[in-house]
Amino acid sequence: MRVGEESARSPEFVQSLERGLAVIRAFDAEHPQLTLSEVARRTGLTRAAARRFLLTLVELGYVHTDGRLFSLRARILALGYAYLSGLGLPEIAQRHMEALVAQVHESCSVSVLDGDEVVYVARVPTKRIMTVGISVGTRFPAYATSMGRVLLAAQPADRLADYLATAPLRPLTRRTVTDPAKLRAILTKIAAQGYAIVDQELEEGLRSLAAPIHGAHGAVVAAVNLSAHASRGSFELIRRELLPPLLATAQRIEEDLRGAA
Repeated sequence: MRVGEESARSPEFVQSLERGLAVIRAFDAEHPQLTLSEVARRTGLTRAAARRFLLTLVELGYVHTDGRLFSLRARILALGYAYLSGLGLPEIAQRHMEALVAQVHESCSVSVLDGDEVVYVARVPTKRIMTVGISVGTRFPAYATSMGRVLLAAQPADRLADYLATAPLRPLTRRTVTDPAKLRAILTKIAAQGYAIVDQELEEGLRSLAAPIHGAHGAVVAAVNLSAHASRGSFELIRRELLPPLLATAQRIEEDLRGAA
């Protein structure tokens, strides 16, 4: 993420913190190691500023360097641990996800909505069926994913209208829905039926089903999904085989969430 993309800032806004976080977010699964020049280019910082932030992170133990290449260290996970621990959802969902994967032999994930993206907070994989590896912390655009659509369908009307008016709906495959009106109609149907099915809109060959997870007070707090390769069978067969156990798993997670409240 490049710094300085937002024009209106409050008087309390700390730009140096924004820049430090941008340096951390410059690293991802496709760019686990970066040179100083690459960090500067990916963040929009000068080389001098990027160097100061990187060396500060090295001294704090969050970044490793061999003198030329920089990479994140495991300690960086501590920055997200407080959120995940406070949420409680990953721990509660894990055993139910493991039971579901053992039953249907497909990968299961739980995610939450963060801006225009879904963020994976728990995952139980089987075999890799996507070209991009998925792990806790992975982000995908909400509009093209089953979990994203479940979460968007639960948003208040004004938030959803805002999203449809501003989100960049780019075609990720030839099947991706990018028309705001059509997407709104799909989200309305999802809200009514209580689940979403996406057929090869995020990646060719990938089908996924998602169900909402309601918190103790009834609001949708997350989504759980199953992902399957299209070769498993027809769209209708996948829906018939995977949807009932997925919905049952979502219900069991919700029951545990209410018990933990």
